[in-house]
Amino acid sequence: MEPNYGVRPRRGRPRDPDAEPRIRRYAVQLLLERGFDGMTVDDVAEAAGVGKATIYRRWASKELLASDAMADLFDLEIPDADTGSIAGDLRQVYRVALAFANSERGRAMIRLAVSEANRDERAAAVYRGVLERRIELTRQALERARARGEPIKSTADPVLMVEWMAGVFVIRALTGQPMPAIEEADSLVDVTLRAILDFDI
Repeated sequence: MEPNYGVRPRRGRPRDPDAEPRIRRYAVQLLLERGFDGMTVDDVAEAAGVGKATIYRRWASKELLASDAMADLFDLEIPDADTGSIAGDLRQVYRVALAFANSERGRAMIRLAVSEANRDERAAAVYRGVLERRIELTRQALERARARGEPIKSTADPVLMVEWMAGVFVIRALTGQPMPAIEEADSLVDVTLRAILDFDI
């Protein structure tokens, strides 16, 4: 056995600690731009400046990468509203939701949620999580309104309150129609109030 005279064996290329978040970022970007079918691991690797092997060491398939990217994309901070009235709460939430739906990124996210939820159960679970967080905040808003003495019907359903607005966004995205404008928030709030307030009290 020959001596190595203190020469250390060569090591592989050091891991890039920023590679994973960079890969996720570009996977999100390409998903929004092209959808799942148009996104390729090759394109993500090129955009992120890494080799395909670097991606496959972290995600075994394109499906798993897309699922993680969706989870990052829809990790939204959903704003609460506590204005002192249920009408004020709804108005504030609707204006934020309409501003999002009318943004380029918002429209792309809605289209992506629809297509991916139909393609992959993991993506559907991510989207359900967003809706469930909004439903919980709506339930809390109804409880506060009842505690203030507002005439909230016993049948007021926070699930339907969230789903009907989400349904409007999905239908508009699927049919290519413009989203409701931010200025329409008051009329949309009126529709919801007619469903949840007991005007006979």
